[in-house]
Amino acid sequence: MERLQRGRAPPGRAGPVKWGVVCRPSATFAVWSAAWLNGAAASDDVLDALLAWGEAHDVVAADAAAAEAFALPLAFNRAATPVQLLMALRSQGAKSLQLVLPVAGDVRGLGGGGPFTEAALRAGDAVVLAELGFGLVPEPVAEGLMRWTVYSLSSPASVEYFGLGEAEHGLTDAIRASAGALQALDVASDRPGVRAELSAHLRSRPEVDWPAGTPGRALRVLQRAEEIAAILAIASSDDPGGALSASASTLRAQALRPLSNAVRTARCAAVNEAVRVFAESAAREG
Repeated sequence: MERLQRGRAPPGRAGPVKWGVVCRPSATFAVWSAAWLNGAAASDDVLDALLAWGEAHDVVAADAAAAEAFALPLAFNRAATPVQLLMALRSQGAKSLQLVLPVAGDVRGLGGGGPFTEAALRAGDAVVLAELGFGLVPEPVAEGLMRWTVYSLSSPASVEYFGLGEAEHGLTDAIRASAGALQALDVASDRPGVRAELSAHLRSRPEVDWPAGTPGRALRVLQRAEEIAAILAIASSDDPGGALSASASTLRAQALRPLSNAVRTARCAAVNEAVRVFAESAAREG
């Protein structure tokens, strides 16, 4: 296992963008790797960004095809480094990476069942390399250590595209629908200290930088999704000192599900839009 290694930034490239949004490890990897693959970021910036999710990162392959394609060791052998993964992505000609945030009942974009789908569901996030037929799943395996596993897709994956405007409208509509449903259930009443709870939840999240050139609108959509996700986390928990009946808890979960789905859609739309912009920018310059 090796700590993340530093390199030199390319001349003329601006540094990372400070922005208060976090999302998931796969989102960080997808955007930063896309920026690096398309000449908009330095490798040391990619590695530094990953530090938000663990002090050390390593990489293994889940199957022989992934091991051969990416020149990676199989799981349970000595792991490779993120630098090796980045170089393998470049040698394979990867240009685009897609974020997927699967949950039970919604595994769109994972390319069918199999080990990759199972691992992505456990993690709750993954990166799909649709054009190459592989996927990547992060998993914390020890304190401070994040392991990235490359899987062969059992069948071709097709990640559904959502525009940022569609994602924003989806968030607004879901907020309105969820608020009305919760009010009807009488479980949306104010609880003491909720603002402090929200602030504490947001402060507890990792601080993640984004590459210079990341679209501002994508970051704004991601910021809104993260704020709503924090509200969802609080709304899904019982008021300290109180409790809901099993039936009321189930109804609350059903009322919040559209908002949770809208947050997942918005996160994916924002990240995948950023990846698309980096890829198209490089294509125009080329």
